[in-house]
Amino acid sequence: MSSKMAITQQHERARTAYQAGSFKEAFEIWSNLAEAGEAEAQCWVGSLYANGEGVAVDDQQALHWSVAAAQQGHHMAQANAGAFLFMGRGAKKDPDQAVRWLKSAADGGDLNGLFNLAVLYTKGEGVAVDFEKAAELYRRAAELGHYPSQSRLGYMYLQGQGVPKDRVQAYLWLSLASQHGIGTALDALEGVVKEMSAEEKQKGAMLFEQWRTRTKSNDGPTAIYPIPT
Repeated sequence: MSSKMAITQQHERARTAYQAGSFKEAFEIWSNLAEAGEAEAQCWVGSLYANGEGVAVDDQQALHWSVAAAQQGHHMAQANAGAFLFMGRGAKKDPDQAVRWLKSAADGGDLNGLFNLAVLYTKGEGVAVDFEKAAELYRRAAELGHYPSQSRLGYMYLQGQGVPKDRVQAYLWLSLASQHGIGTALDALEGVVKEMSAEEKQKGAMLFEQWRTRTKSNDGPTAIYPIPT
């Protein structure tokens, strides 16, 4: 059996254990792989330490393993490392380094990296306020099915922040977020519908049908969000 195949099988065992709620078993498998330098396992170990799954919560260990994977180019680990450093969890708060990691994650197409970086651009924390950049980042994540980004993008179209005001686009993205339980999106959507013309509603409904089956994978390590949503 090849080394790569053996690692794949260990990951499968760990995922099966994790999904069954056997967090300690999953931690043991991933910990061994992480010690051997396997980036995906390092990201998982960081996530387990962050959430206290199979091991006691330890922010320093969570950051250590996230950074180890991030340095190997693991994009979710980069997003998580950025979130930890932005919040000052596991190390002294370092907004500059946090933004660097988040940008690397976003450049790699990580959904949570895109979302977290967009949040910072809307708040002007660690970066200058830039609604156009935030909208661009939210859109990239939204088009890949990231529900919180869909909600934020819909709200930006509703308010004309970083994008022109557009009730049809607002309807589309708020509807997509609403179908996955984003309560704030549903509240905003109700207001949009009241203002839409019959033609706008028809266009919105057509767009919604084109996008509604797109979803976000939940198979990876848990992402860390630096800003409460």
